[in-house]
Amino acid sequence: MSKAEIDKSFFVAFCIEQYKVANNLDGAAVADLFKRRGVVNYLYEHFDVFHSQSRQWLLEEIDDFINKH
Repeated sequence: MSKAEIDKSFFVAFCIEQYKVANNLDGAAVADLFKRRGVVNYLYEHFDVFHSQSRQWLLEEIDDFINKH
């Protein structure tokens, strides 16, 4: 696994953890939701922009993405 892939994986794990805490869910439920709704791929594809955004902005972006898909 390349360094870029590792960085993206850590970022997705961070997003799962933050979404879990913000929505009072367990990690497995969030991971399943993200996988089913394509959030993981979305986060990977836009990592270059997303990883520099605030926690609150990311959570809102994820919610918007889920609601649209």
